[in-house]
Amino acid sequence: RELVSRLHQRGVQVFLVSGGFQSIVEHVALQLNIPTANVFANRLKFYFNGEQYAGFDETQPTAESGGKGKVITHLKEQFHFKKVVMIGDGATDMEACPPGDCFIGFGGNVVRKQVKEKAKWYITHFDELLKELEE
Repeated sequence: RELVSRLHQRGVQVFLVSGGFQSIVEHVALQLNIPTANVFANRLKFYFNGEQYAGFDETQPTAESGGKGKVITHLKEQFHFKKVVMIGDGATDMEACPPGDCFIGFGGNVVRKQVKEKAKWYITHFDELLKELEE
């Protein structure tokens, strides 16, 4: 929360790009004061009665291989961002750079060996990024 709050204070837009499901990721976004319009995740589909699961929306970019990179490309085009930094704990996060300009590996929840070994910058706590923002 503190990292996102500090980024917002600096005028930095924060987005959540996830291979998870939108209903869960939006809940996290609300906790972090990230607008739901800044959430890119997979959507569940239900039959018209709303009771039976019908799959997930395959049209979402996050539902396909390389989808996170496609989201970053879209964001760069839409907002004319000069730099996009991706923070993540998985291989699909790391693979989104490029088109992302920088990848920061995060091992605060789970340490994935491949990410830890290949990330140029690897952190285990967001305090490390907060210190960098202060300098």
